[in-house]
Amino acid sequence: MPEVSDWTERHRPTSERHLEGNEVQRRKIRAWLDDWQNSTPRKKAILLVGPPGVGKTSVARAIAQDLGWNVIELNASDARNAAAIRKAATQGSTHRSLFHDPNAKKQRTLILLDEVDHISGGLRAVSQDRIEKAMQGRDDRGNDIKLAGDSGGKAELLNLLAHTKQPVILACNEVMGLWGKGSSWRSTRDRFKPHLEIINFERASNEALRRIAKRVLREEELDFDDAAISALVQSNPGDLRALVRDLQVLSSTADGAITKSMVEAQADSGRRDSTLEVFPGLDALYRSNTAEEAVAFGRIIDKPPSELINWVHWNNASLFPEKPSIARANQTLSLGAKMLMAQYQNTAHRSWYWSGQLASLSASIPNKVPFRDRIYSSYPSFLRRQASWVRPAIVERLSQLSGSSKAAVRDELLPLVSAMVKDDPKIGDSTSFDLSIQLGFSGEEHASLAGLPLSRRSTKDLIAAYNERVEELASEPKPDGFQGPEVVEEPVEEEKKDDIGPASGQMKLF
Repeated sequence: MPEVSDWTERHRPTSERHLEGNEVQRRKIRAWLDDWQNSTPRKKAILLVGPPGVGKTSVARAIAQDLGWNVIELNASDARNAAAIRKAATQGSTHRSLFHDPNAKKQRTLILLDEVDHISGGLRAVSQDRIEKAMQGRDDRGNDIKLAGDSGGKAELLNLLAHTKQPVILACNEVMGLWGKGSSWRSTRDRFKPHLEIINFERASNEALRRIAKRVLREEELDFDDAAISALVQSNPGDLRALVRDLQVLSSTADGAITKSMVEAQADSGRRDSTLEVFPGLDALYRSNTAEEAVAFGRIIDKPPSELINWVHWNNASLFPEKPSIARANQTLSLGAKMLMAQYQNTAHRSWYWSGQLASLSASIPNKVPFRDRIYSSYPSFLRRQASWVRPAIVERLSQLSGSSKAAVRDELLPLVSAMVKDDPKIGDSTSFDLSIQLGFSGEEHASLAGLPLSRRSTKDLIAAYNERVEELASEPKPDGFQGPEVVEEPVEEEKKDDIGPASGQMKLF
């Protein structure tokens, strides 16, 4: 067998005795798996929740290996729609493994699904016929068939948990990613929780990191000094995977022993390029107690200042426990918004920088009550609502008509056009089609601009009326410059109601 080049795989724990950190959590997992050896537990699955790199799946695999169990694994690199989950996991969970030893009566097959918080979509199930055909890969006529994206993934996951005869372990970084960021997240949570025992993982302690670093270097027969290990641990946020990768990088450049200066040079280089996803970044930001900390986190959150201001403004109102804190934060946000606008008036000033840092400050230091419990930041609903009507085709059309960039259309022109076709007693009226027809939009695009859910019967009736109006105008003499849209003859496909809004806070609107 060729030597594994990736150290995270080469040094992955193969037994529970090699594990470090999260001792309490490991005992809970071991007790739950022991229950499976004797009978079927009341909750047939566990959900491991924690930041990446803390060893969630490594724990599960190591304990299963100690028990002599087979493991069926599905991770983020695989398709996670209904057909893929059923083919890889559900079938294996309701039957004995092909490698089952008939003399080992307590042998089980562990079903391990990693990063389930990245399964997009809601709980709408896919028909059994479509799932079976997608699993076969062809329909009755021999045409290739497959399910798009994560279609039916969560529904099939629930089906797996309800009918499994084998232990199931799910793992995720952020539990809200599994529940969903839409308004129906509580319903999704309540559907899953009867089947799950939730175990929260914590980042590894410095002492655990130190022991792992020394073990890896000794197994690689590399020299090191204790100062280098201390510097490496100091720069690590408790991520076991990142620790091993850092050691592999250091080993490739080491000429002799690994020294403290090498570790510090690598840490400085890594900090320049590091970024934080928005939800972990907001968690760190709101826990900041000083301006220096807030500015440091604000620089690396994966959001530009214009978006960060919106995120902070939205979450301050729900997270700050005192009204004076919200008022102080709003003053800082107001300055940040003014700085942002100055960016377009005078590019000599780095106003984008200051607007971002003022947003960071407003999320942290105005609050006199430190956050000790878990912080539940949320996706700004006013940005989510835009995602249902902001369509690339609409932006492209307006960009061509106005001669403006797509960014300018999204920020300035699109909100104005949308306001004129949304139902509003003073401004807009969705039943007035003149503007959308003059701009060459289809009935579906008009409904999207008006912010109407395309799956509703009333919206479909509106689209039909729009298309009738287009047909009427097509038979009349056209005014100069008129260019109407093509009439949509086919019925509008129903959109998934639970698919509104981005997953784990990372998806861009366009």
